[in-house]
Formats: sequence, C-alpha cells, structure tokens
Amino acid sequence: MISWGMVKLFLIPMSWIYGWVVFIRNLLYDMKFFHSEEFEIPVISVGNITVGGTGKTPHTEYLIKLLKSNFRVSVLSRGYRRKSKGFRLVETTSDVMETGDEPLQIKRKFPGAVVSVCENRAIGINTLLNMENPPDVVVLDDAFQHRRINPGINIVLIDYNKPLKEDRLLPAGRLRESRYQLRRANIIIITKCPPEIKPITRRIMAKDVFLFPYQELFFTTMTYGSVYPVFPGAPLPDLFSDTRNRGILLVAGVASPEPVIQHVKKLSSEVETLIFPDHHNYTAEDIQGIIGKYEAMNTHDKIIVTTEKDIAKLVRFDELIEPIKPALYCLPVLVRFLDQEGKLFDKKIREYVGENKSNRELHFRKNRNKS
Repeated sequence: MISWGMVKLFLIPMSWIYGWVVFIRNLLYDMKFFHSEEFEIPVISVGNITVGGTGKTPHTEYLIKLLKSNFRVSVLSRGYRRKSKGFRLVETTSDVMETGDEPLQIKRKFPGAVVSVCENRAIGINTLLNMENPPDVVVLDDAFQHRRINPGINIVLIDYNKPLKEDRLLPAGRLRESRYQLRRANIIIITKCPPEIKPITRRIMAKDVFLFPYQELFFTTMTYGSVYPVFPGAPLPDLFSDTRNRGILLVAGVASPEPVIQHVKKLSSEVETLIFPDHHNYTAEDIQGIIGKYEAMNTHDKIIVTTEKDIAKLVRFDELIEPIKPALYCLPVLVRFLDQEGKLFDKKIREYVGENKSNRELHFRKNRNKS
C-alpha cells in the first residue's frame, strides 16, 4: 500500500521544477521581457495564490454591490471549465457549459452588470472597451496569475484556515506561486475568518504574508443569507423560521464544503449530504442520485438546499428535476468585513474607480477636441 508520505516524496521534486518555471515567468514579466498591458479604465483584479476556494466569487459580488449604483460595472472571467473558446458575453439565459458556473451565477444575481468570459483578459478588456456602451470599471475574476494585464488594484485572497507558511508549491501543495509574489498585491484579504480575531493573531498573519508598507490587510468572514426557493410557487423564506425538525438534503459542489455543512446543520437536526468536487458538471445520473436520496429521507417535511453556483448547473436538467422543483432551495453566501474595516475598504475602492473614471473621460474629451 502506497502512503501519502511516499507520494509526497515523489511530488516534492515536481514542485521544485514547477516553482522554477513560475519563478522564471514572473522574472521575465518583472524585467519587462514580457509585456503587461495597462488600461485607462479602472481595473480591479480579485485572485489568490492557491488552488481551491478562498471566496473569490463572494468578494467579486461584494465589489459589484459596492459599485453598481454609481458605475457601469463589468466582470470578466476566464469561465473555468466552460466548453467554449474566446470572448463571450454572458446573459441570464446563457448555457452554463458555454460560460462556466460562476459567471452565470453572477449575471443572474446582477442582471445589470456586464458579465463576460475570455481566456485572454487583455483581449477581453479591449473587446469591452469597443462596445457601444463600454463599462466604467472592470472587475477581473481569478486573475492574479494573468500577468498580461497590470490592474490598478490587485486584491489577493488567503484562506484563514489554510496558512501559506504551512503550504508547498503545486503539486505537493496548494500554492500556485511563491508567497514572495504577494508583493504584487495592493490589498490582501484574509478570508473565512472566525467572527472575532485577537490583535496578536492579526499581527502574526501580517508577518506571515510579508506585508509591505504600501499594502493594506483586511479580514473578512463568510456569512449565509436565508434560503430562498429556486422556482416560483414554493413557500417563501419567512416560512422557514423553524427548521429543526425539517429534513434537509445538502447538495454542493464547492472547494471547501465543511463551512456550508456546519451552517446547514444549525438549521436542522436532520441533515444528509451529497458532496461533489468543485465546479462539478452534473450528469443525468447525478440528478437521479439526488432525487433517490431525497425520496429515501425518512421524513415527510423535507427540502433540498444547494449553493448558487450549483443551481446554475442543476437547472439545466429542467425535465429531470421536475419532481424536486418545489423542494429546491438556494443558500446565498455573503462577505462581511471584521471590525468595521469594510468602510475603509469601500472608500479605497470607490475613490480609485471614481478618480480613474474621471481621468478616462477627460482623456477622451481632449482627444475629441484635437480631432
């Protein structure tokens, strides 16, 4: 029997090779041998240096909520695991296989935002700027390693529960690149924190991420909204104030399912789970398995709870999920900054977007006057 220790011994040399490749690539960008494109439009990147979930989508949605009242917001993603290629605008009616689950989730939650996917973000931004009604600000989802673009603000997310100092580079660990590359970030956010953190813990974490004077460190925690029915006609959320005796089947395909599981267990004493890999592409067999497990639950009063990301893929099977539509509910994930830090973060983002939007408009007016 092969132990994990033996596998790790094999993977560590591969991590060294991977690390050198990433180091040389970053060095070539730092020395300007590779070109990073800058844009007159405000560009905010939300990314991380690890694989797995750090909360990029909830933090991207936080930025949309923050800016959408005063600016025309665009979100540009690569559309992870989509079956299409090139630039595509995402509509609320788009096929999740053509856009990816998270871009479609964002578009359905924020129909007024311009959501698009493109594996080359520089091409994507240029395409957006050539639209008849271009955006005021572009939020890049998962773009810290996409160095073809030099964003105005680089936000990097780190999972509180998975310290970087205890990790290794891929494939022996979860790191996409060295901790040293955090120096490229303007803002570092420690995500998935407990509701309260002691000052000494903050100082230790600031030291662990090599915080530079020009960088700002924030801490956020994940909270959950009330479950809501996916399809019209189901009972309204306010009818779910007492769920202790209601059976819940949790269906989720996320990177870190444990927090969701623990939250749902607070809603009911009768919880069963079906956990799939992150970004799982559901099949007809999966749907039949979900229906079978739901029907086998030994309680008359029961519902199915899933995440907003999973809903985007489950609703593709419209006819297959017909028997469980009235029981299908969604659990939204929200971001909350600790210790009122959100006010400082909000101010920094609004000022950056407002000032750079004004500079861009002034530049265009000058060019029109010259012509």
